[in-house]
Amino acid sequence: MSITPSALRLADRIWLAVATLQQLFPNEAFSKIEIRKELEKLALGNGTSPASVNAHLKQHLVANVSPSTGKYTMLFEAKVGFLRLYRPGDFIHPQRRSNRGHKQVPKREEIPSAFHHLLDWYEEWSRQLGAQSALAWEDDPLIRLVGSGAHIWADEHADEYVNRLREDPA
Repeated sequence: MSITPSALRLADRIWLAVATLQQLFPNEAFSKIEIRKELEKLALGNGTSPASVNAHLKQHLVANVSPSTGKYTMLFEAKVGFLRLYRPGDFIHPQRRSNRGHKQVPKREEIPSAFHHLLDWYEEWSRQLGAQSALAWEDDPLIRLVGSGAHIWADEHADEYVNRLREDPA
């Protein structure tokens, strides 16, 4: 069975448009105008109202924004008005976390096969980013300080330590 773009969910259409841009510019975030243009370029915007696209780009798909109805985590607002694909480890608004199994990517069987390469690319891209962020986290100089200085108050309660410091101004 062939899937036509007009049969796609709007969320999936938008993800495909952003993924197309992201594949070309992996370190960028995109304005909503750029995303709308890509939707049209890929013929994925046919039959959609601008208001629906706006609602998806403003709230429904954006992981770090308070949700209204949709609680997907397909996109991330990198800076005001600029979106990119959600990456593992990105902040998710607490009201979206309660949605078990929140959607991050389209289901392969629900999109045309011409776009399957984007799912493959995203899986590899997000895996590489996850590995890089794990290494960066471990190498962070502030994170490496966790636990240092614990010997200072190891033998006394924290309140007693603070009171002692207050009494002895030297």
